[in-house]
Amino acid sequence: QVQLVESGGGLVQPGGSLRLSCTASGFTSDSYAIGWFRQAGGNEREGVSSISISDGSRYYANAVKGRFTISRDNAKNTVYLQMNSLKPEDTAVYYCATAPSVVAAIRYEYDYWGQGTQITVSS
Repeated sequence: QVQLVESGGGLVQPGGSLRLSCTASGFTSDSYAIGWFRQAGGNEREGVSSISISDGSRYYANAVKGRFTISRDNAKNTVYLQMNSLKPEDTAVYYCATAPSVVAAIRYEYDYWGQGTQITVSS
């Protein structure tokens, strides 16, 4: 059974940094991608970033490009999202989710997702 566990959320001041972690279990191969998407209040979900577990190819939404960095540690089955220069508009619940590929993740074609972690950027 596939399971995703997120950690690392919290409250941070504008300009600050946080690192989210997503640990996956239950996969029998590395032919998948993990993506992060976020949802704030009643807004629609927004894709943030995704990474291929097999080849490390990455995608970033324009809103976070240059500020967020996604990486993977295959030995730990964990994907990280390093978030720097955080802005109040980054405030949202962040979810990690799996998809067959980075392209599928961009299209929100998720198979499994975690419970979400709250990020609040406020002074």
